[in-house]
Amino acid sequence: MRQPAKTGQSCGLTECYVDAFGAERKIKLINHLISDILVVMESDITAFMDKSLLSSIEGKKRELDRLRPFPPSVVNKLKEQFLIEWTYNSNAIEGNTLSLQETELVINRGLTIGNKSLKEHFEAINHKECIELIEKFVEKKEEFNTDFIKQIHKIILKNIDDYQAGVYRKTNVRILGAVHIPPDATKIERLMNEFLDWYYSNKHKMSVPELAAWVQYKFVWIHPFIDGNGRTARLIMNLVLLQNGYPPAVILHLDRQKYYRVLRQADMDKPKEFLNFIGRSIERSLVIYLNSLTPANEKTEHQGYISLKEATNYCDYSLEYLSLLARTGKLPAIKFERNWMTTREAIENYLKKVKK
Repeated sequence: MRQPAKTGQSCGLTECYVDAFGAERKIKLINHLISDILVVMESDITAFMDKSLLSSIEGKKRELDRLRPFPPSVVNKLKEQFLIEWTYNSNAIEGNTLSLQETELVINRGLTIGNKSLKEHFEAINHKECIELIEKFVEKKEEFNTDFIKQIHKIILKNIDDYQAGVYRKTNVRILGAVHIPPDATKIERLMNEFLDWYYSNKHKMSVPELAAWVQYKFVWIHPFIDGNGRTARLIMNLVLLQNGYPPAVILHLDRQKYYRVLRQADMDKPKEFLNFIGRSIERSLVIYLNSLTPANEKTEHQGYISLKEATNYCDYSLEYLSLLARTGKLPAIKFERNWMTTREAIENYLKKVKK
């Protein structure tokens, strides 16, 4: 173990000094220094998604791959649907007040919505442009780097804050309501390079859903820009998914409070719930794709999603209890709009598990 630094001696992290206040003072000082180190950059990640959730995601991905090549007309419709939903939800999480329908009018028809700010219009237009850039990037089979991340961010803030667009922050920031204080601005360049190094050294060592989730969290942890970090993080997370044949994961605005809660838990070294939260978003997108692409003659009774109210017909549980199981992740379920959906197979598997 490294010996505590003596007066005026470097401890290898930054200059630290030991005074006469003793061990307790030294411990506090060392903890303060450690807080400036990007602990989540370590390659030995110890938190993973729940095995059952990851297995369900990967099973649905295999099912989706079996259906390739997809009918172009269906894929184009799905892309259009996801572009609007992804743009609306990602912006709404950050406070944009355009509705889903208004977002569609702005980005597809070029209309101006009354009583909405110019900034909100640009946020929708810019996000659409980012998605289109990412799709072209994936088609070219290129690997992303810090320049591409800056390019995405430059579009995010285009016509909103051109001075800060695509430029790492030069000042320190604090995130309202968060327990995590982003790293010092002088460390951003190094941390972003380490972030890319971590990605390329781990991209073949962990599952794609877990890799994508970690990419989002690590980026948010660094918080490299003054504004637009959340949108950029969700975009590069989906870049990782799209590069590996997954549909984009949409974090719903309705789950905004839960999203921030699991982020706070991750900041307190409890990232599992964040990983599972992202995993359920990935699974939801896979379900939407499967329901649209599976030929009618191949669909089985167990493939169809049912409401929790309908699910009460297949068990002795109340709607309220099934809702609790869904919210806590004990019952595999997907959220569509405000409603939880599950399958008869999920109900049957849960009942078997309880009886054991």
